[in-house]
Amino acid sequence: MRCEVDGLDIYYEVAGEGVPILMIHGYGIDHHVMAGCMEPIFRYRPGFKRIYPDLPGMGRSKAADWLKNSDQVLDVLIKFCEKVMPGSDLLVAGESYGGYLARGLVYKMPRRLGGVLLICPVIIADRPERELPPRTVFVRDEALLASIEPETREFFERMLILQDKRRWERFQQDILPGMRDKDDGFTGRLMKEGYAFSFDVDKPEKPFERPSLVFTGHQDASVGFKDALRIIDNYPRGTFALLDRAGHGLEVEQETIFNCLVNEWLDRTDEYKRR
Repeated sequence: MRCEVDGLDIYYEVAGEGVPILMIHGYGIDHHVMAGCMEPIFRYRPGFKRIYPDLPGMGRSKAADWLKNSDQVLDVLIKFCEKVMPGSDLLVAGESYGGYLARGLVYKMPRRLGGVLLICPVIIADRPERELPPRTVFVRDEALLASIEPETREFFERMLILQDKRRWERFQQDILPGMRDKDDGFTGRLMKEGYAFSFDVDKPEKPFERPSLVFTGHQDASVGFKDALRIIDNYPRGTFALLDRAGHGLEVEQETIFNCLVNEWLDRTDEYKRR
């Protein structure tokens, strides 16, 4: 499906009916990463309408010369919500850079959100300022790695700490499509000139007092975990899950725990809505 926002043609996919959930993928990939980890949960859980957009310049959504920073990307997301989900309350889930944007929605439009899910979220936009754990790898299939094209292998090794056949299959399904389709000119410009918001996204007007779930990986050397723990007071209804044996691909490295806690978060959003 397509939605026009400020002259941008935003591609998105929809699955199911019910309470809308906006799924926001990470930087330089596309909606497949969110669909890959979330759709198995909803296979057995009706009552939710999942909305998977491709961010501008990523996947099948084109960017524009005027689009230069994350403030503008956030504004596009807000207008997308107004067009695709006009007037309705919604849930939001974001992974990595998508978690940064999701917190932007918490900052800008908290009253419309019934809950938020953050998966390995970017907390500190400037990478040198992040507190990161040392690089760790627990499983490494050398024969598999030798069979992967070098550039793709480098990204696979950087993202995952369980480098085996199962995770490689998910990487091909969830990550590679977006890697191949991204607009390198736009993503490079965004990272260089405007990746960080112009405002402090973690200083909202007041805490977000609705069901929240924040996943962090103990071995996530991309965004870390300690910075996420510092925003805990912003989410008084939040479960903060720090998982061992998990890097920046937490949703596939700890799939069982991930599915369990997402289901529990959905239970809490149901309860909150009934109340």
